[in-house]
Amino acid sequence: MCGIIGIVDFNHLKERDFALLPRMLGIIQYRGPDDSGIYTSQNAALGSTRLSIIDLHTGDQPIHNEDKTVWVVLNGEIFNYPELRGDLQSKGHSFYTKSDTEVLVHLYEEYDAELFSYLNGQFALAIWDTKKKTLLLARDRLGIRPLFYFLSGRRLVFGSEIKSIFLDTSITRKLRLQTLSDIFTCWAPLGNETIFEGILQLQPGHFATFSKDGFETKPYWSLDFSSSESTDSRSLSEWVDELKELLLDAVRIRLRADVPVGAYLSGGLDSTFISSLIKRNFNNTLCTFSVAFSDQRFDETPFQNKAVQSIGTSHKTIRCTETDIGKVFDHVIWHTEVPILRTAPAPLYYLSTLVRDNNFKVVLTGEGADEFFAGYNIFKEDLVRRFWAKFPDSTIRPKLLERLYPYVFSQGNGKARAFLTGFFKKGLTQTSSLAYSHMLRWENTSQLKSFFCDDIRNSVEGLGDFIARFSSNLPSDFMSWHPLSRAQYIEICIFLSNYLLSSQGDRMAMAHSVEGRFPYLDHRVIEFAATIPIRYRINGLTEKFLLKKAAGSVIPAELAERPKQPYRAPISRCFVGDLAPEFAHELLSEQSIKDKGYFDP
Repeated sequence: MCGIIGIVDFNHLKERDFALLPRMLGIIQYRGPDDSGIYTSQNAALGSTRLSIIDLHTGDQPIHNEDKTVWVVLNGEIFNYPELRGDLQSKGHSFYTKSDTEVLVHLYEEYDAELFSYLNGQFALAIWDTKKKTLLLARDRLGIRPLFYFLSGRRLVFGSEIKSIFLDTSITRKLRLQTLSDIFTCWAPLGNETIFEGILQLQPGHFATFSKDGFETKPYWSLDFSSSESTDSRSLSEWVDELKELLLDAVRIRLRADVPVGAYLSGGLDSTFISSLIKRNFNNTLCTFSVAFSDQRFDETPFQNKAVQSIGTSHKTIRCTETDIGKVFDHVIWHTEVPILRTAPAPLYYLSTLVRDNNFKVVLTGEGADEFFAGYNIFKEDLVRRFWAKFPDSTIRPKLLERLYPYVFSQGNGKARAFLTGFFKKGLTQTSSLAYSHMLRWENTSQLKSFFCDDIRNSVEGLGDFIARFSSNLPSDFMSWHPLSRAQYIEICIFLSNYLLSSQGDRMAMAHSVEGRFPYLDHRVIEFAATIPIRYRINGLTEKFLLKKAAGSVIPAELAERPKQPYRAPISRCFVGDLAPEFAHELLSEQSIKDKGYFDP
């Protein structure tokens, strides 16, 4: 893991650029506090601040090929590097380090921009070819590692975080109001956009080239659910066996490190299964970490304790209160570099502190299972509403929603229950809409835009325009997919890639120099998951049906069959009252809101 930065200018780099590079690395040093390095030439500069995990002694970056004509910086890990290294050596390439990064320069020599299909990893990288005078940027298939850039004519500035780019004072800092509106619709920016004008992110599964001929981005991978519609003769046990085999190997290669590796353990199915696979097969002294809440509505400590007892790990817990969340929230936003509508990243900020305090740099987590194995209620809600839409006057069919949200319906009187039923009935028969699964959520979240001041509210798109913009980038055969596949695709492309893996993932872990690794997001696992028959994703109203079957032979039934409990964190009292942080009092004052000019006080 690292933080990477760079500048390419085809007019030529200037003295101020050379002075800027160490500062660009310094501001993100928490991403890689162990070492740093810079490569410079007339037109290009690459920099890396390193968190040493593989090859602690000779793996410093930037790294070059045999004749120093190809240079690379990498943020992330290439998990299949030993196999790639052996193949490249058989082709005559020589290595001067034992690091995973070095395979990239030799893969580039062999395959140019086709190299990415060979990689099993989580990465953002930059390769400078001194002969072609071409920069190659790339990001892993799901965007686990971030990469941002600013392009102005013949000059490109890039980095793992936006704050590095903004150290170039020639770049104007200005909020992009449409992205702000998008966040107040779907919780995250869309596509390659960020909250700042002119700053873009390289999209997941894409690479970009920058040369004297210009800047161009292309996809090298895309998520495809179309094959799940085909008839497959495999039995349930065969599907289970293949999933277990894939996950076991995904875990195995993600344990490759020259430092100790731990795991996050929430007490839910996903992380418990991963921790069990590690403990049973690879590491008998596994150390696990979890967060506990003083508010019992959010706390999962009893389930965490059952998981620890079952697996037999050395377990560490950090307790988090509403006051704790408020206390660090300004630091959280500094790291996310984007407005967020929930407090959930803050406890994970504390959790990564716990990991580092126990001298760990790497943890495996259960992220991605809900998206690819259909664990969220929004997927079942979509199927129930489509079932209801066939007979919209039915009073029986909507009762299935009560099974999805018993904690909501059980707390209401007759009027409240009628209101909830009416809420879920909105747009019920619009099943041909490509965003049917998410429309209710987006419409509901969009109500927050009523807090915008009039000028901003009038300058941004409405929901219909937002959906049209989003749909313009969907696969051409999207509407031929099963509705569940469509719902999963939307959740993965927006929420997983642009929020969970970013604000709750990379940013909170790397704030304390911790690398998260995600076995469920191994590309072999997700490509397999996209082919699972619908009946094995959601069976009746049982979510993650296939994954539960796979885990059932490894973890206790009460954990494998436990209903999904979404990860949430307290919010209501974090920023109000006597214990609220001072910055909250300042930012929420009427005068401050007026001065900022974004919201109507």
